[in-house]
Amino acid sequence: MKNIELAAVQERFADVVWENEPIASGDLVKVCEKELNWKKPTTYTVLRKLCEKGLLQNVDGIVSSLVSREEFYSAKSEHIIEDSYKGSLPAFIAAFTSRRELTGDEVDEIQRMIDEYRKKEG
Repeated sequence: MKNIELAAVQERFADVVWENEPIASGDLVKVCEKELNWKKPTTYTVLRKLCEKGLLQNVDGIVSSLVSREEFYSAKSEHIIEDSYKGSLPAFIAAFTSRRELTGDEVDEIQRMIDEYRKKEG
């Protein structure tokens, strides 16, 4: 997947679409008015921009994603690790945990992920 960069406001809008898709564009306007306090033109402007970026589509007035939330945030995470930590996941984890303690549940979940990865490689 190509790297799709979004401004914070565009990311919030994409989250609204992901939570409600597929959604009629008129209904999307109503949701954005309620959740983001946006007017109709703002919704359609941001929708058009995200369609141009290849993240969303508006086909016959029905808005849906071309890239899932999981795909988008996974690619965003990979991009951050590549740019900020020279691609080193251990360096990222070391930096993250130096400022925030992990809970026991988080450590257990990470260990389960590692164990599952090792089983797949296996």
